[in-house]
Amino acid sequence: MITGIKGTRFRRAAAVTLTTGAVLAAGAFGAAPAGAAATPTIAAKGGYVMNNGTAASLYTKAADTKLSTGSTTKIMTAKVVLAQANLNLDAKVTIQKAYSDYVVAKNASQAHLIVGDKVTVRQLLYGLMLPSGCDAAYALADKFGTGSTRDARVKSFIGKMNSAATALHLTHTHFDSFDGIGNGNNWSTPRDLTKIASSAMKNSTFRTIVKTKSYTAKTVTKVNTTRTMAPWTNTNGLLSSYSGAIGVKTGSGPEAKYCLVFAATRNGKTVIGTVLASTSIPARESDATKLMNYAFAR
Repeated sequence: MITGIKGTRFRRAAAVTLTTGAVLAAGAFGAAPAGAAATPTIAAKGGYVMNNGTAASLYTKAADTKLSTGSTTKIMTAKVVLAQANLNLDAKVTIQKAYSDYVVAKNASQAHLIVGDKVTVRQLLYGLMLPSGCDAAYALADKFGTGSTRDARVKSFIGKMNSAATALHLTHTHFDSFDGIGNGNNWSTPRDLTKIASSAMKNSTFRTIVKTKSYTAKTVTKVNTTRTMAPWTNTNGLLSSYSGAIGVKTGSGPEAKYCLVFAATRNGKTVIGTVLASTSIPARESDATKLMNYAFAR
């Protein structure tokens, strides 16, 4: 979640949460003949699902239409960090006042990092992907960009994000921010975002993080004491409501509306997909649930 839509999560509508019976029924779909399930209707403007093992497309709706991505952008942020040569996940980053000022100025979702604390790269990745911390995103961009000034380093990092998109042969994706709070030139498509997520999921650290429901970081304060942070809760409600869910990332904002990149594994089959510009948190989760049920039925 990002600017303009507060961090308070909507309570999951009962209709969105699968009952045990529905979960069992959905699981049974795997034995149904191909094409037996009706093509679902979703609220999102765009949607895409593929078989993660074969890359076969299973559902498309405006799959190649450029849309704002909100905080699903942070999938690429994490991917770029994890691709750094000789990455030390235990390296410490000192939290700067600029990161705190930024999230306040943007009314952005945050991990509530404390200025002066030393936080490991691993912890920053959890802060990035679970509570969707734009402060964590800023810290990572500042750490892993190159340049003599913070602005130069951030620009460099965003350049790495775009280079990574080019390396994946994505022609409908462009980043102008490290967190999804774009400046009018931050967009992707359901198909492209799914491919980014599929690539990121090849990394074991990424997979571990995005399936984690809650994480408590212990940081080092200015005076070298240990601070136990308030737990970070994953904004992806499907981890609790959908059997087999393994990730990936939520996003929201005035332009992006409600987005969700999702993945699940059942009976050895993994499906992965994206819905962009849905109408609410319950709607994006309902959209994703429909698409995964459909994908597992095929």
